[in-house]
Amino acid sequence: QVQLVESGGGLVQAGGSLRLSCTASGSIFSLYGVGWYRQAPGKDRALVAIINNGGTTTYADSVKGRFAISRDNAKKALYLQMNTLKPEDTGVYYCYMAPRYWGQGTQVTVSS
Repeated sequence: QVQLVESGGGLVQAGGSLRLSCTASGSIFSLYGVGWYRQAPGKDRALVAIINNGGTTTYADSVKGRFAISRDNAKKALYLQMNTLKPEDTGVYYCYMAPRYWGQGTQVTVSS
């Protein structure tokens, strides 16, 4: 059984930074791709960034150059460093691990 637990969300002013963390239980973390999705108010959940088991990263166009995803397989942890935050980055951020595991989400609110 895999459980994902996010932390690090909060309220920040536009232009600020936050770092999200996700820790996983179980022994399969290093084998699979992991990533972050977000759900803005009134919108569908959408990809923010993913990193595969080889370390290759993919970002949504809206966050390229501002966000950085990383993983620490020894700690079974996933991170999302978010810089130069904008109000449109507001939403619930979910940790995801392939093929089907989701965290409970952490709220990020960026005020203008």
